[in-house]
Amino acid sequence: MANIASQKKRNRQSEKRRVRNKGVRSELKTRVKAANQAVTDGDGAIVDVVKAAQKRIDKAAAQGVIHKNAAARRTSRIMKRAAKSA
Repeated sequence: MANIASQKKRNRQSEKRRVRNKGVRSELKTRVKAANQAVTDGDGAIVDVVKAAQKRIDKAAAQGVIHKNAAARRTSRIMKRAAKSA
């Protein structure tokens, strides 16, 4: 355990951010998984599901949960799969 006040504060901040980011990452994974599933199944609602996943990815990048280039890469891969199935 830290003895320095600034380090104690940094630990509290890190824990808050970790919990917040965990929720965002979890939802991100769920949306991406649903989009991939819709593409493989050939659902009629591919556009809506992919759009929701893309929105979630962009939001996570804006919040700093994932890097902007990682967000662009993930979005690109989802769109590529969706285009191939259509």
